[in-house]
Amino acid sequence: MKAVKGRIVKSLPSQAFVPTCDNSGAKILKIISVKGHKTVRGRMPAAGVGDMVMASVKKGKLEMRKTVVPAIIVRQKKEYRRPDGMRISFEDNAAVVLKDEKGNPKGTIFKGAIAKEVAERWPAVAKVARIIV
Repeated sequence: MKAVKGRIVKSLPSQAFVPTCDNSGAKILKIISVKGHKTVRGRMPAAGVGDMVMASVKKGKLEMRKTVVPAIIVRQKKEYRRPDGMRISFEDNAAVVLKDEKGNPKGTIFKGAIAKEVAERWPAVAKVARIIV
């Protein structure tokens, strides 16, 4: 996992519901925690594009429901700034469910675009992605 370039706004706090954009069987995830996140006392941990989160499956296939899975945030509505000055915002928030903590995705097809920051940081996710913005 590489460090992410640019100033990405952390717009998805823990306890947020995020839809998935893959065919893993999960439909809606609830963010429980953000991996590698450090804050001041009392502040809610939050995630942005490219962050790995631990999430609970709220809607989806019966065998997936009520399980805790690792996921990566691939899109966010809140705009963020890239190092070249360009500002990026997506139509919706979306996450991808992972098989393991190493970054291998569980699904084989991703619906919609995926941020360039995610593709740089997680090469296994970039292999499956069709559109990288």
